[in-house]
Amino acid sequence: MRKEPEQTPPSGRKTSAAKPAKTTANTATKTAAPSRRPRVALVLQGGGALGAYQAGVYQALHEHDLTPDWVIGTSIGAINAALIAGNPRETRIARLREFWDTVAHPDLFDLRQVPDTLRPLATRLTTLDTFLRGAPGFFRPRPFNAFAAGLPVPPEEASFYSTAELQETLSRLVDFDYLNGASGIRMTVSAVKVTCGTLVNFDSLARPIGPEHVMASGALPPGFAPVRVDGELYWDGGLYSNTPLEVVLNDEPRTNLLCMMVDLWHADGPEPRTLEEVQTREKDVTFASRSQRHIDAYLQQYRLRRAAHALYKRLPRELLTQEDRQMMAELGADTTIHIVRLAYAGRDWNMASKDVNFARGSVQWRWEQGYQDGLRGIALGQGCPFSESDTGIVVHDLPSGETHVAPSRAARMAKATERSS
Repeated sequence: MRKEPEQTPPSGRKTSAAKPAKTTANTATKTAAPSRRPRVALVLQGGGALGAYQAGVYQALHEHDLTPDWVIGTSIGAINAALIAGNPRETRIARLREFWDTVAHPDLFDLRQVPDTLRPLATRLTTLDTFLRGAPGFFRPRPFNAFAAGLPVPPEEASFYSTAELQETLSRLVDFDYLNGASGIRMTVSAVKVTCGTLVNFDSLARPIGPEHVMASGALPPGFAPVRVDGELYWDGGLYSNTPLEVVLNDEPRTNLLCMMVDLWHADGPEPRTLEEVQTREKDVTFASRSQRHIDAYLQQYRLRRAAHALYKRLPRELLTQEDRQMMAELGADTTIHIVRLAYAGRDWNMASKDVNFARGSVQWRWEQGYQDGLRGIALGQGCPFSESDTGIVVHDLPSGETHVAPSRAARMAKATERSS
């Protein structure tokens, strides 16, 4: 298991390009010059204050002219997605900066000027201040809150905090006319319908997107109240799936795609021994990526599509109708998805409340980490040109830089059995 770095104060940015990560392939892959540039999708998890890391990743893409064609987000990922998709290229970084500068809390101490032993304490005190007073431009405690006393309240007020300030911030920093116009980047945000638990994806290709859709995607109970959209109440999409990768994998029509997936939580971790370690581990496990499950399901469908195409080619032409030809063309079985997984490496001193740590030093540090990891992801992509694969999905993992063709579930089980024997 790799050693995870603890949080340190932000350092000066390196302007030189990152070294290409070493890549390896454990399965033969046929390489072909693509007929056109693959689409680029950016997938952003929910994670509260950890979302500053996503902003740094986008800055690296932005500086290398790798503007995504599609941004998919949940919770804080939805907010970052709106700031990216809802602004012209020349103002995106400034809007992201303005949002994170607005919600950040001043540090009690300059973390660069205090000993390592005092940094966790200073950060915990700043986080406590967030719990007590909220985050400016984002959320505030509800005064004289009947909900906190266990009394019934209107559904839109059933929470400890009010997000009225977030609506004002989004309206100020996001140009929703631009987002919904022809020049805007496609954006999809996920939310859960409160009354039935159904996951709903709000897609700018299918409907106009407004502040209420973004806020619904980030309405995590009981901290934040549900948001009503078209008469229905919605909670945070992360309650159902915190990594909206399945939105990308299920998109039609299928085309070659480069997917940058930003993970903020750790599925792996040490055995917990204290209450805070248990709470930290529980939160990591709850919100960590379920991407492998989605990849497994996609691979199963991919193999079925290829089998259908193979059978189709064996049929006599006189038996085929125009509807048959159109159906097989829409089915698509010759596309490849490259997934670059960038994982936030900070452990934040194993704080269970790390997603509420809006301390300015922590926000700056996460942004810088995202920027540097984004540079490494770009270097990996430049060192490994887009290729087509018979398996349908090729996964590139950072920070290790390992590249591999996504194995099926059966292959992983066989490998595990081989290890144990």
